[in-house]
Amino acid sequence: MKKIHTLLSAAIAICLYGCGGSGEKNSQEQSADNTAEQTDSAVSVMPADARARVFVTDGIDKAKAFAVISKKTLSLSVYAGQKGDTVLVARYPVCISKNKGQKTESGDMRTPETEADAPFTITEIKDASTWSHDFGDGRGSILAYGHWFMRLSYGHGIGIHGSTNNRWSVPGSNEAVPEGKTLGRDSEGCIRLLDEDIIHFHDNYATLGMNVYIKHEDQGLLDFEKRVKNIRAEGRLIADTPDTTAPTTTGSNNKYTSGKSND
Repeated sequence: MKKIHTLLSAAIAICLYGCGGSGEKNSQEQSADNTAEQTDSAVSVMPADARARVFVTDGIDKAKAFAVISKKTLSLSVYAGQKGDTVLVARYPVCISKNKGQKTESGDMRTPETEADAPFTITEIKDASTWSHDFGDGRGSILAYGHWFMRLSYGHGIGIHGSTNNRWSVPGSNEAVPEGKTLGRDSEGCIRLLDEDIIHFHDNYATLGMNVYIKHEDQGLLDFEKRVKNIRAEGRLIADTPDTTAPTTTGSNNKYTSGKSND
């Protein structure tokens, strides 16, 4: 069943990253958000009680939406066109690969990264509600992908999907992390969202051909994200500001075109 997300007022939309769904923030969330906006220093992750945040819901041009995945903050941010500008519309906590760094081969347990001018694209969107996977941890072949699997053009089965039976691995689940496991770093290379969040992402933003940027491990804000940040700092409504265009794409990062689905 599609999760109902709370509509935020225009006043709350002004603060974007700094606002929670209720308009109130605990100290952990505020600290994580402040650090996430920095382009250097220590790595920051979203706190355990963080949840998906929807900033803009009206007047979105879904055809121009794109996603930016940050390994540094363990988040997937959605940007889309609105009133001629590119605005931050939503952000979800994610779990990425067990191992850090750029993916170089199948089975290396790393999430692939892109350059700012060469994103991956979503090449396939599949109902994965019955898909299973054997993680080699003694549980056997179990449901693992949530309702949707969105294959990326990188190939090797890399995609964006849910976290069935591994919900604990996504920041914001509030589930205990098993001994020997790491919150936010548990996949074999894919990007995991909470099951309800993959449904919301699918229903509201994801499309075939959608550009998906995956930043390097300690990479900070991209140039266009800095412009959005500066606009927010000036206290202007994001929807009414000029010069927030999406990054220029010179070519998609389509290294591979097929491959078995991995987690």
